[in-house]
Amino acid sequence: MDRLDDIKAAVIAVVGALTGFWGWMGWLVVCWLVCMMLDYVTGTMAACAKGDWSSKLAREGILHKLGMVFVVCATGVADLVLGVVIHNLIPSIHYPGAVCPIVLCWYIVTELGSVAENAVDMGADVPEWLRKLLKVTKDQIDKTGGEDNDGQ
Repeated sequence: MDRLDDIKAAVIAVVGALTGFWGWMGWLVVCWLVCMMLDYVTGTMAACAKGDWSSKLAREGILHKLGMVFVVCATGVADLVLGVVIHNLIPSIHYPGAVCPIVLCWYIVTELGSVAENAVDMGADVPEWLRKLLKVTKDQIDKTGGEDNDGQ
């Protein structure tokens, strides 16, 4: 039992150190990267299961993921620029960033929806409520990111 406690303590220490190093935003990035990897692997498996796999489609999938990386980088820079502008215009306001976390959450939910679709293509049963939950969540994130100043 002492060995198990040592392992738990080590995992907690590593997670705590990583959280201290990169914060909650880093965990969003890690979650998104894991979801991207799951989507790519399940997409490849689904294509193989259907007999539709091709290196051209695999390259297109990788380019699609690379494009997402560029979008996340751009939103991170946008948050940094907004933070600098807000800090210099109104020093009392702290802007921790909003654009990048919203985009990351949107991508995470999109990737999870794609993983569920890939699972269906591989023959797995996926509860309809899960597919609806992912769609509603994605739609709500879209709504949040697209609200005007009146909240509509």
